[in-house]
Amino acid sequence: MTFNPEAAGWSRRPPVGFSGHTGPYWSRPEGDGWAYGLVVEPHHLNGHGITHGGLLMTMLDNTLGLTAWYATGQRPSVTMQLNTHFVAAAHPGEFLEARGEVVRLAKSVIFLRGQLTVGDRLVAAADGIWKVLAARPGPRREGDPA
Repeated sequence: MTFNPEAAGWSRRPPVGFSGHTGPYWSRPEGDGWAYGLVVEPHHLNGHGITHGGLLMTMLDNTLGLTAWYATGQRPSVTMQLNTHFVAAAHPGEFLEARGEVVRLAKSVIFLRGQLTVGDRLVAAADGIWKVLAARPGPRREGDPA
């Protein structure tokens, strides 16, 4: 049986850019931050019938990028480095949950780490560095966090 995120209190995130091709993604507030989720669907699989590593990396990159967004007061940032460790497989119908945390926030870079889990099972972990960009005035894009 496929997990139903909406019934479990998750809200669907609007598709934005590349992430619109890799979702659909879900989110919910959790403590001082956010958790992100994805139901593994057939288009997320590799030739072995398990979740493609590129999708796992994309989800970690999105999660850590959003973590940086909130930690910097909603300043734009870009991935400089992302180290990913694949630990276990995720299968069709499972619900991947992603959480990120700030390790260190400097003036122009932010160090982060995060995990992808299915229930209590660790699927992947990552750490990385994001470059904080100069704030640009302008309209919010559809799907930007409020």
